[in-house]
Amino acid sequence: MLSYTLRRILMAIPVVGVVAVVIFSLLYFTPGDPALVLAGEQATPAEVEQVRASLGLDKPPYIRFVGWVGNILQGDLGSSIFTRQPVTYMIGQRLEPTLSLVVFAVLLSIACGIPFGVAAASRPGGVADRALTAVTVVGFSIPVFVAGYALAFVFASKLHWLPVQGFRPMSDGILPFLRSLTLPAISLSIIYTAIIAAVTRTSMLEVLNQDYIRTATAKGLGPTYILFRHALKNASIPVITVIGSGIATLIGGAVIIENVFALPGVGRLTVDAISHRDYPVIQGVVLLSSAAYVMVNLAVDLAYTVLDPRIRY
Repeated sequence: MLSYTLRRILMAIPVVGVVAVVIFSLLYFTPGDPALVLAGEQATPAEVEQVRASLGLDKPPYIRFVGWVGNILQGDLGSSIFTRQPVTYMIGQRLEPTLSLVVFAVLLSIACGIPFGVAAASRPGGVADRALTAVTVVGFSIPVFVAGYALAFVFASKLHWLPVQGFRPMSDGILPFLRSLTLPAISLSIIYTAIIAAVTRTSMLEVLNQDYIRTATAKGLGPTYILFRHALKNASIPVITVIGSGIATLIGGAVIIENVFALPGVGRLTVDAISHRDYPVIQGVVLLSSAAYVMVNLAVDLAYTVLDPRIRY
């Protein structure tokens, strides 16, 4: 296990390196000049060139890339072009709302999706199975921002049960913290819950047709024990896979949801940075998000060996 973990970590390093090259290249070829935005529309060409030189944007791309990578290796993601604050500090200030939202959405999706999928698989063609089909279609059909606005209209504007926008940190208390995240997390987790439930149902149906399940039933074991002790454990590999791969979907959806509910997270920081062509902030956010996704995939691969001892790498 240790040797495999080390190998997977070493394999992840070149992946992050390729991501860094792609991020830098895309931003370099993106239309727009941050020096022009910062100097203002009334600035003369000489003033724009002066701002560009002060930002280091007049240097060749390869020199800028080497310097950027060198700073990253020292833990420095650079400084914002507009605020002059370190990118790591700006991301750190916005990290709590985004992490809280993503973790809440993941836990909510798992808590709803897996039991729903198991219930549907236990009685194919039954009420739960038909309901899962309907929920899956709805979950895949509704965009994240539409679900967010609809939930905010019903539960915040009309019923006044939950706040319509804003974020309360955990230091303000658990209840205000959860209230501020409930609607965003539900909006973000709808499609994720549908995916987990559908994959759980399909995987469970395949496992429930195996001979050892029929043997366990013949021994007189209870259906609940068989479902959760034997079937779900052996059906968990595809479920774990979709949970891990769905993290990227949640991170992308968090950018939209944070703007819908005015959450001061990394998603809103990214949107603001894109609108201002703040390249260091965009590069830092995308690089950290990519690194987090690589680590999630590593955790999923390691979970395979725990769930199924037959798997060895």
